[in-house]
Amino acid sequence: MTAATALATLGPLPLRHVRRGKVREVYEVDAARLLIIATDRVSAFDVVMDEAVPFKGAVLTQMTAWWLRHFEHDVRHHMLASDADAIIRAVPALAGHRDVLAGRAMLCRRTEVFPVECVVRGYLSGSAWKEYRERGTLAGEALPKGMLESAAFQQPIFSPATKAESGHDENITRTAMVNTIGTEPANELERLSMRVYAMGAQLAKERGIIVADAKFEFGRDEHGRTTLIDEVLTPDSARFWPADRYQPGRGQPSFDKQPLRDYLDAERRAGRWTGEYPAPPLPAEVVLATSSRYLDAFQRIIGRPLSDIVPT
Repeated sequence: MTAATALATLGPLPLRHVRRGKVREVYEVDAARLLIIATDRVSAFDVVMDEAVPFKGAVLTQMTAWWLRHFEHDVRHHMLASDADAIIRAVPALAGHRDVLAGRAMLCRRTEVFPVECVVRGYLSGSAWKEYRERGTLAGEALPKGMLESAAFQQPIFSPATKAESGHDENITRTAMVNTIGTEPANELERLSMRVYAMGAQLAKERGIIVADAKFEFGRDEHGRTTLIDEVLTPDSARFWPADRYQPGRGQPSFDKQPLRDYLDAERRAGRWTGEYPAPPLPAEVVLATSSRYLDAFQRIIGRPLSDIVPT
């Protein structure tokens, strides 16, 4: 399936299209509400693949919905509905588009988005490990000496980042975050991020999964209240490791698109890919392995298969 075909499968919706991301399509319902649809598009190394990963969009949407329902007594969030029939009752103009909505659509409150990513790191991995290995720092601030890759921090670290429309987000200091959004909002976003991470990490631990780090986004609603938005604790926004295979001092197996990254890494090392668009065609087994990772993560966290919620 080409990228164009993957987009076309959404079909035209009777709403104004306002934004296209690497994965999501965002539509305006009215001044107060947005419809967000997670497609099966997949990206790696900032390149969107031509092939789609089956069920990926439904995993991201339904896992986010599950977490938001768990957190809603502690953290205000933007979700109004994630069930297709409930969305259609709220927006009758979508009645003829249930197949497009099923599983992958979320009706949300509109917010003014804070221009920062709120990252909480419980373990030294990813871009944090790369910076630490080179300079002994995270966002320019010193970390304890002698840490191993994937080592746990004594306490989770709040590590904000820029929001990049294209390319990689960049880690920034908390001071830079304060300079961008102000002291009080920065304090509130840190408090909420740490709270959501702690609750999510504890629940995942009970299911045999380590949440190594997680990225959160927030906005202000029409009343100025800080609101958790976008996706939450999914394989695209958090790093999930199987607890029974955890071993500091190396990279960890994870429940995400690692099969895709491994394949592209091999293609790049062999000189068959430059790292730019277009990516090489993905073998069917790579697509299937990636889809299986997402479905496995969903079942481990939620406790039942995606097919119980969305026919697969």
